[in-house]
Amino acid sequence: LRFDLVETTIPQITDAIRAKTITPARLVRMYLKRMAAYDRKGPSIHAYLLVNPNALRDARRLDEQDDDEDRVLSRKPLYGVPVLLKDNIDTADMPTTAGSVALRGSIPPDDAFIVRKLRDAGAILLGKGTMTEYANFIGSDMPTGYSSLGGFGFNPYDPRVDPRTTPPFNDGRPVLQTGGSSSGPSIGVNANLAAVAIGTETSGSILSPASANGIVGIKPPVGLVSRDG
Repeated sequence: LRFDLVETTIPQITDAIRAKTITPARLVRMYLKRMAAYDRKGPSIHAYLLVNPNALRDARRLDEQDDDEDRVLSRKPLYGVPVLLKDNIDTADMPTTAGSVALRGSIPPDDAFIVRKLRDAGAILLGKGTMTEYANFIGSDMPTGYSSLGGFGFNPYDPRVDPRTTPPFNDGRPVLQTGGSSSGPSIGVNANLAAVAIGTETSGSILSPASANGIVGIKPPVGLVSRDG
């Protein structure tokens, strides 16, 4: 079975792990190498505000749990699947900042409901994504994808600074909109820096960046998924 990281899907990851073509640890290493090449170097698209320093350790622990992938996958449907989280979703082992310098290093007391569900399902949390600061509820003229902690994210389709901007908008903003406020998760999926990402939405914050980055965004109705954390 051949496995290609670019444009891979959750079922393809599951099949490759079941066939022992890859392991969760090898998959995480592949994503980390791609991040190193594209996220803060190369085109520097800035999908990640924080890379989980324990992602590889967590993947190795999965590798060590059981040799019977079929049995594990029946209990953990996201076994080994790398996930990028928007940085307003609580994680007890990583800072949650909403992109704000005021919350730099702030670690919540526990995981959000959706994070607990992801971990229980066997997902690997690769890190926290950049976002429009405080989910765009900070100022009327906030550019999408910008935060005081993470700066601008860049759309992988054209990751340039806009040369046409004039004062006061010549601030390093991208030539192509990223959408917001779940910009980093959408950038990461677009550039294959994560298999899937979790955002949040009150008014277009999943649909807007999904559209701008040419990916599929799923917006569940309010109440279907707990918003705790």
